[in-house]
Amino acid sequence: MKAQKSASRVAMVLGLALCSAFAGAQTNFPSQPIKVIVPFPPAGGTDVLTRLVANEVTLKDNKWTFIVDNKPGAGGNIGLDAVAKAKKDGYTVGTGQTANLAINPTLYTKVPFDALKDFAPVVLLASQPLVLVVRADSPIKSVADLKTQSEKKQLGMASAGTGTVGHVGGEMFARRAGIKVMHVPYKGAGPATTDLLGGQTDIYFATPPSVISMIKAGKLRAVAVTSLKRIDVLPNVPTVAESGYPGFVAEDWKAVVAPVDTPPEAIAKINQAMNTALARPEVVARLKDEGSVARGGTPAELGAFLKSEHTRWGAAVRESGAKLD
Repeated sequence: MKAQKSASRVAMVLGLALCSAFAGAQTNFPSQPIKVIVPFPPAGGTDVLTRLVANEVTLKDNKWTFIVDNKPGAGGNIGLDAVAKAKKDGYTVGTGQTANLAINPTLYTKVPFDALKDFAPVVLLASQPLVLVVRADSPIKSVADLKTQSEKKQLGMASAGTGTVGHVGGEMFARRAGIKVMHVPYKGAGPATTDLLGGQTDIYFATPPSVISMIKAGKLRAVAVTSLKRIDVLPNVPTVAESGYPGFVAEDWKAVVAPVDTPPEAIAKINQAMNTALARPEVVARLKDEGSVARGGTPAELGAFLKSEHTRWGAAVRESGAKLD
C-alpha cells in the first residue's frame, strides 16, 4: 500500500513538473525558429506575401525567426498536408489560400486533409480581387458589353489553371450573369495572358499583379474588379457588384494556419506578431501597390471566415462541374 501511495506521489510530482515545463515553454514562446510551409513555388503570390510578413516580424523583433519552406504540388495539397501532419507545438505553420482551403476540398476527388478539421486558424494575411481583363482592341468595355458579346458568340475564358480562383470565380460570374463561356485553362498566368493578347481567348479573370503592367501599358483593358469596393491601384475600374450584380465577390485570400490542437498560447502570439506587421504603413502600402488589402484579425474571426468560404466556393465548384483526381 505504501509503495502504491509513493508511486502515486511520484507520478503526481512528475505530472506537475511536466505541466510547469510546458507552461514555461509557452510563456517563452518562441524559443526557436518557426517553420512556415508555403505550398507553392518561390516567387509566387503566396510565397511573396508570406516572406513579406515573416521578414517584417523578424526584422522588427529579434525574438522571432521564421524559416520559409516551399513545398509545392497538387494545387497546394502537398504542402498543406505537411502542415496538418506536423508536430503540434507552434513551431510549424503554413500559408493556405482560397484554392487549397476552400476550392480544392470539392474540386479534388481525394484530398489528404480535412480543410476545416485538421487546421487551427492563426491569422488572415491579405486578400485581392480578380480583375476582368480583355485585349485593348476588344469591343468589351463594360460588364454590360460582355453580356451583349456573349449573345453573339461563345466567349473563350482563359484561366491560370483548372480550379484556380480565376477559373471558379469566372464560372461564378458566368452563372450569375446567365451567360455561357468556354473555359480555356493554362499552366499559369503568363501563358494565359499571352494567348489573351494573341486573340486565342476573349476574357480573363486575373489577379492584379499578373496584369497591372499590361493594363498600364495599354495592351489590356480592365473591365471590372470582383471586390465589393474599387481598389486603389485601379481606382477608375468599377466593381462587378456596381456593374449590375450586387453583392458579387470573388477574392483570392491568404491565411496562416497551424496543425489542429496547436497550443492556443502559441497561436495567439503568432497572431499578435503578424497583426502588428500587417498594420505597419509600409506593409499596407506595399500590398496596395499590387492590388491587395492587408487583413489581420483574430483566430476566431479567421475560423468563421474559412467556414463561410469553404461553403461558398464548394458550391461554386459543384455548379461548374469541374473535378480533378
